[in-house]
Amino acid sequence: MDLDLAGKVILVAGSSRGIGKAIAASLLAEGARVCISGRDPLSLTSTQRELSQGGPVLAYEGDLSLLEPIVGALEMIAAKWGALHGLVCNIGTGTGTPGWDPREEEWERLLRFNFQASVRLAQAAIPKLAESRGSSIVFVSSITGVEATAAPLPYSAAKAALLNYSKNLSRHLAGQGIRVNCVAPGNILFPGGSWERRLNDQPDTTREYVEAEVPMKRLGTPDEIASLVTFLCSVRASFITGSCFVSDGGQTRSL
Repeated sequence: MDLDLAGKVILVAGSSRGIGKAIAASLLAEGARVCISGRDPLSLTSTQRELSQGGPVLAYEGDLSLLEPIVGALEMIAAKWGALHGLVCNIGTGTGTPGWDPREEEWERLLRFNFQASVRLAQAAIPKLAESRGSSIVFVSSITGVEATAAPLPYSAAKAALLNYSKNLSRHLAGQGIRVNCVAPGNILFPGGSWERRLNDQPDTTREYVEAEVPMKRLGTPDEIASLVTFLCSVRASFITGSCFVSDGGQTRSL
């Protein structure tokens, strides 16, 4: 299926590795022009070099949870390509304190990174996206925002807030030709990610957990999330907005 993404300009936040990198590669394979971002210059440069074999790639070094770097990334895109047709908000961290009583600083930190950062990025990009009718925003949430898990409470609450925000935002932006959707990945394995660390540190316990909790009895891959996000960015998803798509091997039970 031709997704008709050739020449479209898409900013993928948090894309020097893992899910974000896979999303960028998938979009490039469909002919899109992609701006990737990351805070680690070495990782970002390596990823840009690798992805450039698949199509035109800009790389912006900076923390896109902050307004000044966000403005810088949008200005760089405007100077190079003019338009902006899509935004993928892949920002966040799941590292946090377990238990029912995280410190107030933990709540502030995880809400800031996992919710407020994506809101800040979307709000800055919306005026530019509105200039391109048929544009799209995709937020990367988590199954922790869908139902009860063992993840840190502030992280889960932030991802649930992001899901709700995306659904309500879609109603505000539909008239401007901007679709807004959310994906909620399950347990995704990639180099340097938390599941790789768990497999290295506690291989037997981790495998037992996956086999007991995930009906498909395996971890997911970044490419599986990337394919879904790429479709949602395309005109083939032109009547889809305000939705959340769970990709978790059947782990969640509430949807």
